[in-house]
Amino acid sequence: MSAPVSGPQVIAELLAVLQARKSADPSSSYVASLYAKGVDTILKKIGEEAAETIIAAKGTDRAALIHELADLWFHTLVLMAAYDLPLDDLTAELAGRMGRSGLDEKASRKPA
Repeated sequence: MSAPVSGPQVIAELLAVLQARKSADPSSSYVASLYAKGVDTILKKIGEEAAETIIAAKGTDRAALIHELADLWFHTLVLMAAYDLPLDDLTAELAGRMGRSGLDEKASRKPA
C-alpha cells in the first residue's frame, strides 16, 4: 500500500483525477456529470459552496468550516480542469503576488 499524499501533492493528484473524469460516464461519476451539464452548473456549485463556506465561517464548528472549504476548493479545481488550466499557472500567479502589497497588486490590474 502506498503512503497517503498530503499538502500540495493532494491538489496535484486530485486535479489529475478531475482531468481524467472528463472521459468518464456521467452516470457513474459525479464530476463527469458536472462536465456533461456544462460550466454553468460548475459555477453554480462553486457559488453554493462559497455560500456554505461563509455560513460555516460564521459559526464555531471548525470541522464544518474545513469540510466546506474542501468542497469549495474541490469544485474550484473541477472548474480549472474544465478549462484545462494547469496547477502551475495558478501557483505561478500566486507566487507572483508574494511580497507585494495586495493594494498595489490590485491597482496594477488592467480594468475589465
